[in-house]
Amino acid sequence: MELGSFFLLGVVVVALVFASKALVVVPQQSAYVVERLGRFNETLEAGLHVLVPFVDRIAYRLTLKEVPYDVDPQVCITRDNSQVQIDGILYYQVTDARMASYGTSNFETAIEQLAKTTLRSEAGKRDLDKLLEERSTINQSVVAALDEASPGWGVKVLRYEIKDIVPPESVLKAMEKQITAEREKRALIAKSEGEKAQAINVAEGERAAAIAQSEGDKAAQVNRAQGEAQSIMLVAKASAESIRMIADAIGSEGGERAVALKVAEQYVAAFGNIAKQGNTVVVPANMGDLASLITGAMAVMPKAAAKG
Repeated sequence: MELGSFFLLGVVVVALVFASKALVVVPQQSAYVVERLGRFNETLEAGLHVLVPFVDRIAYRLTLKEVPYDVDPQVCITRDNSQVQIDGILYYQVTDARMASYGTSNFETAIEQLAKTTLRSEAGKRDLDKLLEERSTINQSVVAALDEASPGWGVKVLRYEIKDIVPPESVLKAMEKQITAEREKRALIAKSEGEKAQAINVAEGERAAAIAQSEGDKAAQVNRAQGEAQSIMLVAKASAESIRMIADAIGSEGGERAVALKVAEQYVAAFGNIAKQGNTVVVPANMGDLASLITGAMAVMPKAAAKG
């Protein structure tokens, strides 16, 4: 019984060993390359597969997912002899597991080296300024070069991205100075434009104020002239009316006596005013002159009335 048990146990162990060698489970998005007696036999896709123990072996295990691959930084020389350090990353995907296994000894190294070579070539075609501006164009050029060579390696390069471009320290300082100068230039231009606009606005305001003031002065002068003209006309009309009334009064009954009385009053008032303006009292040398003056004035009035 003990010998039979050991035999049965040995059979079970051998069966398990054969099962472990014969049964293979391939994960999703993976591909296993199987060799039979050292030669390519088949590519296993996702699922359960049975191999011939000790005859078949899994030579390569590949993933079919998109894989990001970091390309080591490298120093490139631009067309204007500037040294820059460029760091990039590429994304690839295995499309043919057999070619990826046997097309090249290491497809990742092949892709990286070709990407670096293409990048150095593209950098040498451009000046530093253009290199910083044309990242997308450089990325497309690298992908195009990799696409041309990678089908023989069983992989597809999906895209390449430049992560960073680091110029030398001296170039960085020069670029900072240039940026500072450009900013100061824009600030001065903006300031001058503002001062120009302010001066224009002030000039326009002063011009408008001067025009308004001149219009106001003109209107005031016109109004003053019209007022003076009206005043003169009113005075003239009043004088004419006064003269007419005096003439009518002289021509009426008792007018001559009233005129004589008025002349006498004005004569006396004139002597009174002379007395007020000084300490000297003025008295006519001949008091009869007052009567003769009034008589003369009365003699003139009928003649003036006759002429009227």
